[in-house]
Amino acid sequence: MSKKTKIGLVQLKISNNINKNIENSIKKIKLAAKKKANIICLPELFLTNYFCQSENHSNFKLAEKIPGSTSKIFCDLARELSVIIMISLFEKKTPGFYHNTSILINEKGKIISKYRKMHIPDDPGYYEKFYFTPGDLGFKSSKTKYGNIGSLICWDQWFPEAARLTVLKGAEILFYPTAIGWHPKEKKKFGKAQLDSWITIQKAHAISNGVFVAAVNRVGIEKKGNRKIQFWGNSFVIDPSGNIISKLGYKKEGILICEVNLNSVEKTRQHWPFLRDRRIDAYKGIIKNPKDE
Repeated sequence: MSKKTKIGLVQLKISNNINKNIENSIKKIKLAAKKKANIICLPELFLTNYFCQSENHSNFKLAEKIPGSTSKIFCDLARELSVIIMISLFEKKTPGFYHNTSILINEKGKIISKYRKMHIPDDPGYYEKFYFTPGDLGFKSSKTKYGNIGSLICWDQWFPEAARLTVLKGAEILFYPTAIGWHPKEKKKFGKAQLDSWITIQKAHAISNGVFVAAVNRVGIEKKGNRKIQFWGNSFVIDPSGNIISKLGYKKEGILICEVNLNSVEKTRQHWPFLRDRRIDAYKGIIKNPKDE
């Protein structure tokens, strides 16, 4: 029996106007639905410019409760269009506790899963530890009308443990809403290698787990004070054999529509039985840090 479904990735250029970003997102989600997308995912923290370029306490006012006003907008939209929508929000859990959170909304407009980003970076221009507490809900896979969906976020995509544990929960598609790009001064020297590494690590997740991988990024140059990042787009879908089966460019917004057959997950795992041949009895050391020399 065919288990075909259509993924819709919405690659956005984000402005500093929240209402315009919401309007633009709604418009493009409707276009994706018109093109028969069943599961539609937006980039990480799509409501605002990437505020984590600087450490500024005033940015905490951007956080919101979930459920809340923004989630309601997209719950209503999912129900109207009868599609699954995944969005990433700056969540205010309680005073002083904030998370980078992805929610999965089913075609009936109900939030069926909440995932809080587990791996939080702290690099030049990516000062997320200032804002976000590491996730406390564990790794998530949700059974939906259109397949089992694994929710992860951006920096999580560099960790094989995150992909593996999400797949062990049942995921057939790993979604990575993302905000990643070049520091313009580094682009000439390191840009190609950085982009290639980002794509390669996610190909590896697809191959080693026999799973589809869908990553959606933002585009454009965003400035915060004297800092700026050129977000590199390149949103894509990878099949369980590690092939990029659909991809957008790095300059413009776009809507990627990609049909996938989830039957290929089981078929690939039968031919490449990496999950079968794991030695879970020998992996205790993975939960420990390296020893001193």
